Amino acid sequence: MKKYSDKVDKIVYGGDYNPEQWPEDIWMEDMRLFKEAGIDIVTLNVFSWAAIQPSEEEYDFSKLDRIMEMVQKNGLKVCLATSTGAHPAWMAKRHPDILRVDFEGRKHKFGGRHNSCPNSPAYQKYSVRLAGKLAERYKDYENIVAWHISNEYGGECYCENCERAFRVWLKEKYQTTRELNRAWNTSFWGHTFYDWDEIVLPNALSEHFEPERSMFQGITLDYRRFNSDSILNCYRMEYDAVKRVTPDIPVTTNLMGFYPALDYQKWGKYMDVVSWDNYPDADAAPAEIAMQHDLMRGVGGGKPFLLMEQTPGVTNWHTYCTLKRPGVMRLWSYQAVAHGADSVMFFQMRRSIGACEKYHSAVIDHVGNGETRVFKEAAALGKELRKLGGELLGAVPNAKAAIYFDWDNWWALNCTAGPTTDLDYKAQVLDYYKALHGLNIPVDFVGAEDCLDKYKLLIAPVLYMTKSGYDEKVRRFVENGGTFITTFFSGIVDEHDLVITGGYPGRLRDILGIWAEEIDALPKDKENRFDYNGKTYPARLLCDLIHPEGAKTLGAYQKDFYAGMPAVTVNEFGKGKAYYVATRSDEQFYRAFLEDVCGECGIGALLESADGIEVTERENENGRFLFLLNHRDSAAEVRVEETCVDLLAGETVGGGTEVKIEGKDVKILRVNQ
Repeated sequence: MKKYSDKVDKIVYGGDYNPEQWPEDIWMEDMRLFKEAGIDIVTLNVFSWAAIQPSEEEYDFSKLDRIMEMVQKNGLKVCLATSTGAHPAWMAKRHPDILRVDFEGRKHKFGGRHNSCPNSPAYQKYSVRLAGKLAERYKDYENIVAWHISNEYGGECYCENCERAFRVWLKEKYQTTRELNRAWNTSFWGHTFYDWDEIVLPNALSEHFEPERSMFQGITLDYRRFNSDSILNCYRMEYDAVKRVTPDIPVTTNLMGFYPALDYQKWGKYMDVVSWDNYPDADAAPAEIAMQHDLMRGVGGGKPFLLMEQTPGVTNWHTYCTLKRPGVMRLWSYQAVAHGADSVMFFQMRRSIGACEKYHSAVIDHVGNGETRVFKEAAALGKELRKLGGELLGAVPNAKAAIYFDWDNWWALNCTAGPTTDLDYKAQVLDYYKALHGLNIPVDFVGAEDCLDKYKLLIAPVLYMTKSGYDEKVRRFVENGGTFITTFFSGIVDEHDLVITGGYPGRLRDILGIWAEEIDALPKDKENRFDYNGKTYPARLLCDLIHPEGAKTLGAYQKDFYAGMPAVTVNEFGKGKAYYVATRSDEQFYRAFLEDVCGECGIGALLESADGIEVTERENENGRFLFLLNHRDSAAEVRVEETCVDLLAGETVGGGTEVKIEGKDVKILRVNQ
């Protein structure tokens, strides 16, 4: 696997640096402390638009010039941002079309960030112009290893610019109002449109009875797609502006994991390398953090990604700003590396003194020296990353199991009316991911367009939306020997959120060998039960009432009028098998079920380990690497059959012996070939 940049020879270490917020006499002290901490890359210019462009035609790069010269002289690599994530106040005053209108129909004033309408001609003009000027000015700096477009794109806009652009987007997609009316089922409630100008944006003033739930899901679903495309277009225009000048420098923007507003699978196609910001709660389960890393690697086409931001200590915007306990920053940094990160970067380098992030942790705290616990932990990690060098660069996991995740499916589930408001798509995905994570089985995330040839197992929890052609992809996968798992409330609608008639689960019916006649929604305080392999497990949330049509029943409901009906089935189809889990259950079920299925598929654990010990794998031309991460407070031992070199300790381990890992510790083992 190729490195994202020929200018890097190790996992880069650093993060967001905002020297413009500080007097220049502090800058050289920062350079000294960076060297002490092993920092070798800084992200610059993230929020400097107002400083660089004080008026309509005036640009002042003098301070950024001094900063760029300083970091170059001090041997630091640069991830150079275009600073377009927050427009200047004068721009909002001169060009009010740049300001967003929210879901309630209120036009915002200048303030905060992410307040630029993606369809504002003024925003597009000035953001692209600034990106091009930055590229021209700094194109000869050899230490620029990546462009960072804007910052954490997100949000929505419902202004007149967006409404006009939405109509254009719809006309390009549907060509005729007749086809649009069919796709949106506008014969319901007399919504038929005869002219494109009759269409309005779906928000609190039109189609929504709740922020998420819509009376016309097809309209809301298309708006979600349009909004994601509109913001992506802003990114792509800046991408093109810097690429015209610096074609060999990779371009990225920082994503945010399972962020609902943007279709990252589509965004990943236009990013030279995916990067993302990891800010889990202090008590987040290791599997939940790992799942986001794997998703980000997946949207980047399976290539290594960049950890663009994390906090070295405390996150200031959580409800309870809990400190990262000793060792956790290092552990979570290596967890990112274990799942495919080729960088470890922080927000921020020096702690701000004002505004909403002044209590967000930094490598250099308000005290301004290297004597803090956080700084010392950062310096220790910097030393280790120097020792690792380029061993891991470009390495990727070799997963044989994949989980299907789709933003269109997520949006459609969120805005539908029924069958329960408790249905959380991400939570259903986590149920299956967590079980595989606990079994130390590597997982890739795939979307509708990704190839399935390398996988033995495909899991698609709550595959509510079956896009045109995806059933054929699944059908070929199973016919050729693959194993497919899906769940309740699957195969219900097409890509327009129109029900596929002829019985649930629609186009998947022959593959699964079942007919789901009805769906029972259970309140949070109610549950059914079902049996599986001689044990009884809870049935929660939704219970599909299914009839086998060739499938074999592996477990049946035990209560209510549908007692005895199948809850878990398997259908032999071609050379493969297709499983249907008709309800939501608990961790014990998912672990037992997936251990059985993976055993049948020939997918084994990387290593056997106790709970709380995460095992992952990456592989490149330098070899195969095992990561052992102890998320527990107490020490543990893991038996490693292969002979390995412990890259951090510099000793030979394994060969059929136990490897001891202290609490919150990490082992990176290169397997001897």
